[in-house]
Amino acid sequence: MLAELSPALIAEVQGAAKLLASKQRICILTGAGISAESGIPTFRDKQTGLWQNYRAEDLATPDAFARDPKLVWSWYQWRRKLVADKTPNPAHDALAQWQQHAESTYQQLTLITQNVDNLHEQAGSTVIHLHGNLWHNRCSQCEAPYQDKPEGASSSKDITNFDEALLTCKHCAGYIRPDIVWFGETLPLQAWQTAEEAAAHCEVFISIGTSSLVYPAAGLAQLAKQNGAKIIEINPDPTPNIIVDITLAAKAGVIMPVLIQAIADL
Repeated sequence: MLAELSPALIAEVQGAAKLLASKQRICILTGAGISAESGIPTFRDKQTGLWQNYRAEDLATPDAFARDPKLVWSWYQWRRKLVADKTPNPAHDALAQWQQHAESTYQQLTLITQNVDNLHEQAGSTVIHLHGNLWHNRCSQCEAPYQDKPEGASSSKDITNFDEALLTCKHCAGYIRPDIVWFGETLPLQAWQTAEEAAAHCEVFISIGTSSLVYPAAGLAQLAKQNGAKIIEINPDPTPNIIVDITLAAKAGVIMPVLIQAIADL
């Protein structure tokens, strides 16, 4: 991995490792970039196939679901098919390894994600989901969780076997929707409060694969900075942001294993 990094970047990684090894409270926010390295399209990617004439921003809304629930449900089943065979990449694995060993080093490591794909959990991490979970469903009317699985299903990824037929709630007969935060909806209160608490009290805040300019999640880095935390950004295309203290301009899958090893070597 080191061969892929420039001497300047190696020096930055070593500086970040020294900083992280010396602190107890670490808050990490991951975004679409880390999942893109596992082959999961981002919302900014152009739609393909039958969906090339639609914009994601026009489908992922409460109004779109109210107007045409079958269309929106079919799109999410298609998205689930795209994600179903994707697996964690070295960045997910490194974060899970770090989190699992944090207690022995007296570190408190809080992992927050804007992603909905569940790859952090597959890698073994405990994570706070700000935008919901692609593999969970709930009622669009009474909001009751929908947990039914077809016969033979072994996990939430098997739910409905990607059937595009609409499902209805057993409690109120409302249509079942993905348990995702859509445009125009508020973030889940408990998850957001936990994220804010972690950001406000951390000593280092790490942004991985996400712009530090998109709100409300971008506000977490600012909150951390206001409370004295150092900010590290890991992104091959760094965002112009004066609050960032250390920029690691490379893919997370390249940087994270090297960074975690550098911390372990100290």
